[in-house]
Amino acid sequence: LLQDARNSSVLNNDVVGAFLQSGHVAGLSRPVKIQFWHDTVLDASNATCVFWEPGAGAGSTGSWSREGCETTHGEGTVVCHCDHLTYFAVLLLASLTHITTVGCSLSATATLCTLLLCCFMCATLCHAVPCHLAGTHRHALPSPSCRQWLRDNTTSIHMHLLAALLLLNCSFLLSAPLAAGAEGLCQATAALLHASLLCALAWMAAEAFHLLLLLVKVYNIYIQHYLLKLSLFAWGEWAPAWPCLPVAWLPRHGPTQPPPVPTGLPALAVAFVFVFKRDTYGYHAISTSEDYRNTTMCWLTSSPAHYATLCYAGLILLFNTLVLGRVAVILRRIRRQKGQAWKDWATVLGLTCLLGTTWGLAFFRFGVFLVPQIYLFTILNSLQGGCVW
Repeated sequence: LLQDARNSSVLNNDVVGAFLQSGHVAGLSRPVKIQFWHDTVLDASNATCVFWEPGAGAGSTGSWSREGCETTHGEGTVVCHCDHLTYFAVLLLASLTHITTVGCSLSATATLCTLLLCCFMCATLCHAVPCHLAGTHRHALPSPSCRQWLRDNTTSIHMHLLAALLLLNCSFLLSAPLAAGAEGLCQATAALLHASLLCALAWMAAEAFHLLLLLVKVYNIYIQHYLLKLSLFAWGEWAPAWPCLPVAWLPRHGPTQPPPVPTGLPALAVAFVFVFKRDTYGYHAISTSEDYRNTTMCWLTSSPAHYATLCYAGLILLFNTLVLGRVAVILRRIRRQKGQAWKDWATVLGLTCLLGTTWGLAFFRFGVFLVPQIYLFTILNSLQGGCVW
């Protein structure tokens, strides 16, 4: 009987009614306490206390409402504090775990398909030979169109960002299942997740820097060993943009020698911590504000490392946000005479995903922003790879 138009689900299908013979009771100074037991993983993001509000109009059965009720979570319980008497239940919301898993899986699939498509297009354009035959074609020269494709830093940077996001999504999807395994494996997974996060953020900063050069500086933007330096900053080592091609076809960084392979920031920092202070990584329990354990994953266990990562992410996101604002101003100035404002908004929206500025939602986990922030952060950032695609 108590079913709303959205066919909402309630915990264990339990509905508790409380009434007095004297009539309607509301506005209680001391709220009534209703406790629901369960054996599932629930917190403020996926379960909330509600009461049944009968429909006012003809044909309207009613709906579940949260007004006048507060929700607290304990170990295996949900406690509702309401200032009136009626029918009460715990409304189940869409699970963030399922949203994250689906979003990251779609993102990883989209990034992998894009990387494979770009490699296929490059191989087709350059008439690349199979890897097992590459040694017999070392002196074959690529066509002019192939060389132009290889020198396109914008495409190369996109490829590196997609590779970093693919690594981030895959390591994140593995972090929760492997938390039930051996400690050493969990520590290695946590280190991989940490490194991929740092690298993905760094490549977002590289995208912003490259965009700044293209739209602001415009002229005289040649930088020697440009992609090599970006790779040193973002990966911590040089990686070719087109690994599917023979080495002889890749752009050289010297007169006769291929580019060196240095070590650098993100990968070196994580490797150093993993070798000399391995207990920084391990089992990380995610709890609610009421200390109710929600889930466990492989992640950072050290508060200093956690705050250092937040500062690193904050600086990059601040830089990317400033660049995005500057780009929006430039685009508005360019298209002011063309009456194409909707295209400006579409471009800025695409750049928002590309530069990862939606990651800044992580800094709004407080007060009334908590639940909306959790859903927006989970949905937007888990699908970032698909948006870049």
